[in-house]
Amino acid sequence: MLVVDGEYMRPLIAANWKMHGDMDWTDKPSQFEELLPASKREGVEVLICPPFPLIALLKDAADKASIHIGAQNCHAEVKGAHTGEVNAELLASVGAKYIIVGHSERRAQGESHADVKAKAEAVHRAGLIPIICVGETLTQRKAARTHTIVKNMLLGSMPEDSENVVIAYEPVWAIGTGETASAAEIVEVHMLIRELIGPNIRILYGGSVKPTNAEEILSIPNVNGALIGGAGLEMTSLAEIARFAI
Repeated sequence: MLVVDGEYMRPLIAANWKMHGDMDWTDKPSQFEELLPASKREGVEVLICPPFPLIALLKDAADKASIHIGAQNCHAEVKGAHTGEVNAELLASVGAKYIIVGHSERRAQGESHADVKAKAEAVHRAGLIPIICVGETLTQRKAARTHTIVKNMLLGSMPEDSENVVIAYEPVWAIGTGETASAAEIVEVHMLIRELIGPNIRILYGGSVKPTNAEEILSIPNVNGALIGGAGLEMTSLAEIARFAI
């Protein structure tokens, strides 16, 4: 349980839809509400991060279901000649509350720690909350470099205002592979992150989280929620995971 200034900070269950979804998905928040009504999940915060075009379309249904909407990325600048990019201010104006930055799939395309830090600061500039992703590859883990990699990635990616953030530990080798870090591995890395960032920030675990393993993962110390990929596309599985977080 994470307590900040005497108040319980609810765990965050975040669904990253990646490049999935279409116009028919705008009723998914309503589906979730039917499965797990807001009146029965006051102890957990639920977030859906759809592709950019669906953010505004999902907003009304999400508000009615007490679900937050977020984005999967943003550009660091407010405006400019950045074809194909979207700034944090525009995402805020269409209803986003959180923005994921530094996801391993973005870092694999060349984003540096400095790039992620600039994006996190842009998220703050827009009045939103960044979810900063960190995690090692399988090669790095086998070389016993997990601590060094995660520490450097985290410290290099944190914005100047290091309080109003969420950290997501996502071992790269566990994303979309069906592999999940063991409880001992999660304990170890989440403890490292906690020591680096202090007691008041939520730390999510991500990496093949699904209903069959969510209860164990969410019961691990310093796991304050989950960043979910495939299991977040279907509301039945997302609702089941959220129940374990309550």
